[in-house]
Amino acid sequence: MASRFTDVAVLLCDLTDAEEAACSGRRRVLVAGAAAFLSRPNPAAFAAEAKKGFLPVVDKKAGYSFLYPFGWEEVAVQGQDKVYKDVIEPLESVSVNSIPTSKEDIRDLGPPDKVAEALIKKVLAPPTQKTKLIEAKENDVDGRAYYTFEFTAQAPNYTRHALGAIVIANGKFYTLTTGANERRWEKMKDRLHTVVDSFKIENRI
Repeated sequence: MASRFTDVAVLLCDLTDAEEAACSGRRRVLVAGAAAFLSRPNPAAFAAEAKKGFLPVVDKKAGYSFLYPFGWEEVAVQGQDKVYKDVIEPLESVSVNSIPTSKEDIRDLGPPDKVAEALIKKVLAPPTQKTKLIEAKENDVDGRAYYTFEFTAQAPNYTRHALGAIVIANGKFYTLTTGANERRWEKMKDRLHTVVDSFKIENRI
């Protein structure tokens, strides 16, 4: 999984080329009702306002913050900025990755479903797994566009149900993904949605 994040740069180029060809001279269309404004705390107040049962991560250098469930432990994974996971249920985890990009807005790459589908198939899941995009939408947070999405990735002996959030800011393409085994989805989904909804990018000084 970690090594597949080196494919993100190639993916961005593919999406950019396709979008420029398809959307030259075309207005960007926003689906009514797809955008939802979310109010987020700034980094200084983030730790103090962390939701009960969650712990905050605030990386001022990288320019992002998010919450993860209490009890998950940080682990080192090559190619990832941050990874926290449950040591008993290893499919329950959250990871953050970022790579440089010349784009300034996630919408420059295309609509939410197109970008999410490409990211899932080419980066987030191995090619041997059967994937299904359940939902993808655009959210506006403090005037910045985020794409959030839900998907499943089926392996021979398990299915992972996951959520993701992607955004472009500070000259970087940021990806946060979190998920759990399908058999534990109903128990974990509210917590995983809290993780994704807490993801916030700050302008780096």
